Amino acid sequence: IRDSTNPLHPKVIYANVTSDLHQITELKDSAIEVQFTYSVRWVKTDVKFDERMTFWHDIFFSQSASEIEIHWLSILNSFVLVILLTSFLAIILIRILKKDLSRYEKNEDDSGWKLVHSDVFRFPPHKNLFSALLGVGAQFLLIMVFILTFALIGMYYPGNEGNLQISAIVLYALTAGVSGFTSTYLYKQMGGEYWVWNVILTATIFAVPFFLVAFVLNTIAVSWNVTQALPVGAVLQIITIWLFIGFPLTLIGGMTGKRTSTAFYAPVRTKNFPREIPPIPWYRALPFQMTVAGFLPFSAIYIELFYIFNSVWGRSSYQLWGILCIVFVILILVTACITIALTYFQLSTEDYRWWWQSFLCGGSTGLFIYAYTIFYYAFRSPMTGFLQAAFYFGYMSVICYFFFLMLGTVGFYASLIFVRIIFGNLHTE
Repeated sequence: IRDSTNPLHPKVIYANVTSDLHQITELKDSAIEVQFTYSVRWVKTDVKFDERMTFWHDIFFSQSASEIEIHWLSILNSFVLVILLTSFLAIILIRILKKDLSRYEKNEDDSGWKLVHSDVFRFPPHKNLFSALLGVGAQFLLIMVFILTFALIGMYYPGNEGNLQISAIVLYALTAGVSGFTSTYLYKQMGGEYWVWNVILTATIFAVPFFLVAFVLNTIAVSWNVTQALPVGAVLQIITIWLFIGFPLTLIGGMTGKRTSTAFYAPVRTKNFPREIPPIPWYRALPFQMTVAGFLPFSAIYIELFYIFNSVWGRSSYQLWGILCIVFVILILVTACITIALTYFQLSTEDYRWWWQSFLCGGSTGLFIYAYTIFYYAFRSPMTGFLQAAFYFGYMSVICYFFFLMLGTVGFYASLIFVRIIFGNLHTE
């Protein structure tokens, strides 16, 4: 297509190159002679040469009005879900808790979450692992904030998708101090003594699985002689960034967290011996709670996931970063609200083991995202064969692990604030 507004000096503004599938020559091991032919058809257009980028944008990167409408309807649906959940949470805080506190102060009832006041702040088992997971989750939350901020200012534009991968690697290394500080700070508050092992676990709990997956997939790519295989130099650069930037910053953050750590704030005392936990019904058990906790946040983002998957694993381009930021905020709010509600119900059954459960319930959305990964591959994607399946499921497992840790951290800290508030208003003997 060429500009016809200036007949004396026509300029090409767009070229569409297609191949004739009926003229195919099979490549063999022996030398063969191939004859290349081509034909050209010129089409006039009223688009000026200076406005050619607008022409490209309208063809490739704009979305139809119906797609934009679907995006906004999904946001409206998610926003209504947030309103319902926050209203439900407000009812719990204002009415149910107020009624509970009134009964407890009058000694009219001696059941429910009051009975676990001497155990609710009992530290969980596997403190080293627990604090390391929370530290990495806090780091990932900060990484997401940076990536979305960079997207809003226009760093990730069509044709330069590599910027996103590069910024993710660099941010992971530069924010490593956050994970070390958060993990060691909490680990020392819970009475941990081996803080060096805690730092090592924090630095490797995500990096090692990622490098293992990347190594296996790169080995498969090399064996298949495909362009997706990373060169040895690029692999060494990534490992060097982690060894000489990421790990030292994690160690520095851990040392800072160890030195600045204070006593863990608990508004009620913890007794030396734990109380017996009554039998828990099946609908209050961890698997069912994780299903409920993961389904609601996932329902707020699943429509947007389709467009993101099409952009990452398909041929479309995703540029609605503003909508993505709104969806991310909604995801965080819904995760926090549903985890707080489930923590309250757990404490009401006199089960004080909320530490791990709040983390697992918050992170269960990552499991739903991986379930959607399977659904998308089977029913929405044209991908076939072992090579594509290996890359797809391998890297999506790393991404879902990323969201599991990040949302699990959101769920735990939201529940921690909630538990401190309700037991801070409880008068005990």
